[in-house]
Amino acid sequence: MSLDELREQLERHVRPDLTTAIDGVRICKFDHTAPPESSMSGTVLAVVAQGGKRLALGDRVYEYGAGQYLVASVDLPVTGHVIDAAPGRPVLGFGMTLEPAAVAELLLQVGPGDLPRSLGTARPGIAVSDAPDELLDAVVRLLRLLDRPRDRKALAPLVKREILWRLMTGEQGDVVRQLGLADSSLTHIRRAVRWIRENYTRPFRVEEVAQLSGMSVSAFHRNFQAVTAMSPIQFQKHIRLQAARLLLANSPNDITGVGNRVGYDSPSQFSREYRRLFGAPPSLDAVRMRGGASHAGAALP
Repeated sequence: MSLDELREQLERHVRPDLTTAIDGVRICKFDHTAPPESSMSGTVLAVVAQGGKRLALGDRVYEYGAGQYLVASVDLPVTGHVIDAAPGRPVLGFGMTLEPAAVAELLLQVGPGDLPRSLGTARPGIAVSDAPDELLDAVVRLLRLLDRPRDRKALAPLVKREILWRLMTGEQGDVVRQLGLADSSLTHIRRAVRWIRENYTRPFRVEEVAQLSGMSVSAFHRNFQAVTAMSPIQFQKHIRLQAARLLLANSPNDITGVGNRVGYDSPSQFSREYRRLFGAPPSLDAVRMRGGASHAGAALP
């Protein structure tokens, strides 16, 4: 019953810009499938009520459909698209931002004795599971508040907290709990991810980033690969190319300049790696973007 009502609530409240009146909550609706598109995942919970989505992170592929949820504990470069969309049967999804501070607060309140024991090692930054009834019920109750402005301010934070609790005590709880642990392996990797994203145009030595993250080089390599499914250099390459794509939307005739701005010294290497990631050379992809081509479904939810 919760899944049926979830579909109804999502259909009724979806907006063109995917936002809702509740901070951090998004609703998506896609009426047709489209080619894969690259984006950043954010740190999110995504629940599918109808249809499905497929995401690729490095060499890992994740699929989740109706009645399943995905959690992303690190903001990662993913390639994704909707699947199983059909006329009259769109893909419908719910998304909620996962805030490390909210996870930490809940961890402090309940104490370690009331939670499953964490594994202590870095887990993949993305995980998929079947959504238990308790989680679906809480999501539906949160969406009901969109029709109740008077109740929303007081009750929405409580229901979001309940959703977070269901995640922290559920099958992927270890992934979510690490968001709030100050000294977890995930926290060290998130620090490295943030540094690479902020300094993606400059070359770096892995030893340098490992030191910034507070880890030995061997532990850093192992944990970074476990979380992101990429090496640090591959991760930087994805960030550079996604930044280049945004720049090309505004400067389609300055391919060499854009390549230089994101850190490439070789135009041929830039073009080659761009095509490998996006399926077309920069010049063609820029024309496609300016023509308004829309590849729905990369972003979560």
